[in-house]
Amino acid sequence: MQPLAERMRPSSFDQYIGQEHIIGRNAPLRKNIENGIIPSMIFWGPPGVGKTTLAKIISNISERAFYTLSAVNSGVKDVREVIEKAKKTQFFNSASPILFIDEIHRFNKSQQDSLLGAVEDGTITLIGATTENPSFEVITPLLSRAQVYILKELSKDDLDKMLKRVLKEDIELKEKNITIKENGALFRFSGGDARKLLNILELVVNSIQNKKINIDNKIVEQILQENISVYDKGGEMHYDIISAFIKSVRGSDPNAAIYWLARMIEGGEDVKFIARRLIILSAEDIGLANPNALLIANQAFQAVNVIGLPEARIILSEATIYLANSPKSNSAYQAIGEAQKLVKETGNLSVPLSLRNAPTKLMKELGYGKGYKYSHAYPEHFAEQEFLPKELSGANIYKPANNTNEINANKLIEKRWKDKYRE
Repeated sequence: MQPLAERMRPSSFDQYIGQEHIIGRNAPLRKNIENGIIPSMIFWGPPGVGKTTLAKIISNISERAFYTLSAVNSGVKDVREVIEKAKKTQFFNSASPILFIDEIHRFNKSQQDSLLGAVEDGTITLIGATTENPSFEVITPLLSRAQVYILKELSKDDLDKMLKRVLKEDIELKEKNITIKENGALFRFSGGDARKLLNILELVVNSIQNKKINIDNKIVEQILQENISVYDKGGEMHYDIISAFIKSVRGSDPNAAIYWLARMIEGGEDVKFIARRLIILSAEDIGLANPNALLIANQAFQAVNVIGLPEARIILSEATIYLANSPKSNSAYQAIGEAQKLVKETGNLSVPLSLRNAPTKLMKELGYGKGYKYSHAYPEHFAEQEFLPKELSGANIYKPANNTNEINANKLIEKRWKDKYRE
């Protein structure tokens, strides 16, 4: 018997749950597909939201040949074999076959390059699935030939709808006396992943030997504790551990940070995901207390991208320890938040005339650029003038934190601007 998630895989748009913004009855993508217009596309979204299922539905509706490759275990040779098969199946004006590549972000540049010609000349219609931002992971020439659709995490309503459908329609479960008294734990541990939700449900049902199966939060938690393998890198533990990792680095505890790093690596977490979190953390939590932190984190990401496991763990370890031991400041994070808040509150305030660009004679006559002081023409390359809209003059947006670098920066601000930006 197939697993529950596979038995209940939708085969039409009407069975598909979620992603109304792209495949609802009046959504553009659905209309195009139903009209036979199927461009190459990339589905970007978290695990278990229906990327593979949607690709198969498109193939079913369009009645096109469907080839699938996994970027984890496929190479250039596999891509070329599929392209050759696609060429042999094309007759006259027949529609091009669909090539679905799961986890396309794991394809390296040469593997992605091998797709370009076939996508460009219409030999294949490419549908890629990725959990990572395609603008970072997919080469520009391939990205420019595909439309990107963002798939959202399933809502509680979506998951609830899915549970009810499964209990009503699945050939196995509808024969059992199942009552879901509480669904909180089912939803929490699934992490918005439909496939994981169905896997957990199947595990729980198979673990209860009673004729009447009552499912509540307590029984779900108990069964999952006994079957720890259900926790994978897409579920609740994934989010809990990355949270513990980030908070340990932010809290300047290198020992705890390395422990959580090891947990992620041993759990099969994508090392590039970890490295990206370190980049964000270095700007948000270390910031101007140690600007080198961002450089170190970025270099770590580049190195991890080139090296891969197992050696990538050493690079991540070095970067993690460095960032954990670094002085901390969130002043840059706070400053941009404060600035965005001001923009939302005050709207599109006018740019001071002295700061405006004046490429034409008319603009110069209107006073654009008049009164602007070229800083480099003044002592110490500084000339006091107004750079904010007049309504915000003196707004103290950036507040230096109490660390060596920013204490010195604050002294420089006070020297240049006197009392203008004091609290």
